[in-house]
Parts: sequence; structure tokens; C-alpha cells
Amino acid sequence: MALVASTAFFFLERDRVSPKWKTSLTVSGLVTLVAAVHYFYMREVWVTTGSTPTVFRYIDWLITVPLLMVEFYLILSAIAKVPAGVFWRLMIGTIVMLVGGYVGEAGYVNTMVAFIVGMLGWIFILYEIFAGEASKINAQSAPPSVQSAFKTMRFIVTFGWAIYPVGYFFGYLTGSSPASSANALNIIYNLADVLNKIAFGLIIWQVAVSETENAKK
Repeated sequence: MALVASTAFFFLERDRVSPKWKTSLTVSGLVTLVAAVHYFYMREVWVTTGSTPTVFRYIDWLITVPLLMVEFYLILSAIAKVPAGVFWRLMIGTIVMLVGGYVGEAGYVNTMVAFIVGMLGWIFILYEIFAGEASKINAQSAPPSVQSAFKTMRFIVTFGWAIYPVGYFFGYLTGSSPASSANALNIIYNLADVLNKIAFGLIIWQVAVSETENAKK
């Protein structure tokens, strides 16, 4: 329900910001909307079967996580010309991270190998937003409010997203029983989704409102 409420908030707030920020708020609303719909599905699967809905969770992530990466590109595009390579590097890192996680959780490859592949994708994303071209454009061209938002988003990708490999570790690499592992996995993943998806959108909303109000002065 928090995801549904966030979706309504982001869509309604589009009318408050200047046109160049509307796409960013739309994407934020789509992220929480897609996540909310999939959580309704996952709840039904859990209630009906008692099993972890891995497929639904990764369908959600394959849609929403790339959209979260698009937000980095969009906020930079609102204040500077950004090469398409920034977009594609963020996408490649995201797909590698997600595919690595899925093939491990679905049992297609060794869980440790899949964990390492997923971590490499995450590290590639961190490099791009901390030391790559996206980071340089932010440092050189962005106003203080955008730089602050960019840094906070990096903080979420670094520490908020760290919750996912922690969940994977407790779910598959500790040797615990399947039942206890599934419970730990779901609790950790659910908390991470609420924190990361809603918080990401709120950061975008804050910078969009701030930049719009500054432009009116």
C-alpha cells in the first residue's frame, strides 16, 4: 500500500514541477506502480502456496531496476547534454546484475557463481556513478540541488542496494533450511524494495520541486 500511495503522490506532483522534470516524476511513479502490482501477485502466491515467488520478483526487478538507473540519466539530462553511452553502461550493469541473481535463485547455475556475476554488475554500476562519465557530468555541470540529489541516489545504490546481496547470501549461501532461508529472503527483499524504490522517487521529487521553484525566482 505504501507503493500505491507513492505512485499517486508522484503522478499528482507532476503538475507542480517544470516540464523538464515531469518525465523523472513519471518514471518514479511507474517504478512504484509496477512494484505494487507485482507485490499483489506475490502476496497471492505466498498465501496460496507458501512458496517464494522468485519469478514474479525478478519480473518486477527487470522492469523497475532499469527504470531506477534511467533516473540518473534523466536528472543529468535535465541540466546538461548527456552522451547515450552513460545510459547504455548503466543498463548493461543493471542487466548483468539482475540476470546473475535470477539464474542463481532459479537454480540454473551454481549459486555462488551467479552471486559473483551479479556483484560484478553492481560494481560496474557503482563505478559509473562514482568515477565514470555520469559522475563527472554531475560534478562539472549540475547545480547544487542536483548534485545533492545525485549523491543521495548514489548512497542508496551503494548501501540500500547492498541489502539485496545480503538477502541472497542469507537465502542461498548459509546452508540454512529452505523454510528459514525463504523467510529471511522475503523479509530482507521486501524491506529493501520499500526503502529503495520509494526513497529514490522522493529524492527525484525533492530536486524537481527545488529546481522548479528556483527557476521562478
